[in-house]
Amino acid sequence: MPELTVARSELILGGQKSGKTARAEQLAAAWLGLSAAHEAVYIATAQAWDEEMRARIDRHRRDRAERVPRMRTVEEPLALARAIGQNSRPGTLVVVDCLTLWLTALLMPAVPLAGRPPEPASLAAAVAACAGPLVLISNEIGLGVIPMGRDVRQFVDALGALNQQAAAACERVTLMSAGLPMTLKGVA
Repeated sequence: MPELTVARSELILGGQKSGKTARAEQLAAAWLGLSAAHEAVYIATAQAWDEEMRARIDRHRRDRAERVPRMRTVEEPLALARAIGQNSRPGTLVVVDCLTLWLTALLMPAVPLAGRPPEPASLAAAVAACAGPLVLISNEIGLGVIPMGRDVRQFVDALGALNQQAAAACERVTLMSAGLPMTLKGVA
């Protein structure tokens, strides 16, 4: 396997189980391997609203602790730009997993949000202000047929716009398919 290089900022796109998180973890491990002083933070946006999701989150925590034991986890489903800013330092790689669940929480909250929800546009500013390397993960869901329901179409449109904003803000964009990275922007 070729050596991974860590970009200042990278957006990893792909479908479910395409290898997005595995790539982010490989980048974090490569970053941590460069220096004992390096740190890595995983910002998880998922919320456990049912038993299956709770089990899935628990499994991901255990697996992540095995694969990248030096990576610290922060759970933040809503205030993503603030979480990036709070954890951003020159020697710290930040992984955000994932923008899709974050946008879902903003647009379709299971519990009504108090006050005004964070704006997805704040993400581009957080990417620009990040002091260390940043890896964003998001689903590419616009490759299929046009969804039947209005709400689903609006979500697909909103996620497509968010992915485009994130791609414009990031130095590198990688599309994952069947565990294989394809560089769409930047150097592999």
